[in-house]
Amino acid sequence: MDESKAIEYLMHFGMSRQEATVYLRLIEAGKQTGYEIARDTGISRSNVYASLAALVEKGAAYLVEEDAKRYIPVHVQEFCGNRIRRMEEEQKWLDMNLTGEQKEEEGYVTIDGQEHISDKIHNLLANVEERVYCSCSGVCLEQLKGQLKELTEKGKKVVLVTDHPFELSGAIIYVTKEKGNQIGLITDSKYVLSGEYGQESRNTCVYSGQRNFVTLFKTALANEIELIKIREGENENE
Repeated sequence: MDESKAIEYLMHFGMSRQEATVYLRLIEAGKQTGYEIARDTGISRSNVYASLAALVEKGAAYLVEEDAKRYIPVHVQEFCGNRIRRMEEEQKWLDMNLTGEQKEEEGYVTIDGQEHISDKIHNLLANVEERVYCSCSGVCLEQLKGQLKELTEKGKKVVLVTDHPFELSGAIIYVTKEKGNQIGLITDSKYVLSGEYGQESRNTCVYSGQRNFVTLFKTALANEIELIKIREGENENE
């Protein structure tokens, strides 16, 4: 097991790093006292007991009253499932009660960080109404393949410009020169995301619904597609 990744993911579910470490020890060893966990992890007893109390409060562990107080872990699937269910319920409440009109930003928004860019791409694709054009490397497309497949299955128009052969039933695909870490995405001729995305890149993109920017991006992508068609025609005539 990759313990560092396990701790990172448990922290996403509301645990502190120390709580996640104690929880993993419970998962590995089963029913334990605070003393035993402190002995095996090197964490002070006071911090272990504080972490155990927090885990019980968060629904990640149970206290078993025996001759000595021992703790058992709640199965990770149950713990995570409970957290997700509660968050979905809370999201519904927020959607219903935070009713202020959400206006799309008309300027240019800079999005930094691979995770944040990935989230924005996911949400753009999730809200496609009619069509999406995407220009990026084959490696990047593989990450998006699941969502793109869902769009084609729903009858949405999907046009891809990439640097390696790529198979996706129902999509229009053009293969061109190396894309590197460059990505360009336009959805419904309304919103554009453009910049660098991927491993070992700056992971900085500009997002905008500004009409002039959208038109400029559409024109540039259309010109790139026309050049690809011309090159393909030249190759066929050779």
